[in-house]
Amino acid sequence: MSTKKYLCMYRGAPSDNKPSPAQMQEMFAAFSEWKEKFKANILDMGSKLKPSGKVVRASGVTDGPYAEAKEVVGGFMIVGADDYEGAVAVVRAMPGMQMPGSSVEIREMASA
Repeated sequence: MSTKKYLCMYRGAPSDNKPSPAQMQEMFAAFSEWKEKFKANILDMGSKLKPSGKVVRASGVTDGPYAEAKEVVGGFMIVGADDYEGAVAVVRAMPGMQMPGSSVEIREMASA
């Protein structure tokens, strides 16, 4: 069975809580360990997204995402796994998944 690709979109509630420098160091170390452990599965680490953007519709272009949104897509990555369970295992182990309001949407990418 060939490895499938999964798009993982980080979602979270907007927050003004900023971690301390010590907390940031701890989070970075845990994140680095996670990336090393799953380096064979992480095909594209993606990136954090800026909080604003544009929404394109047939009727025109507006600013977005909207302030009333309960969740904001904050970043993405592409994971390789044999099935959804494998992709879920990578995401579940990711530091930060224990943060209140955090979630990751996982979608299998269609092969062309």
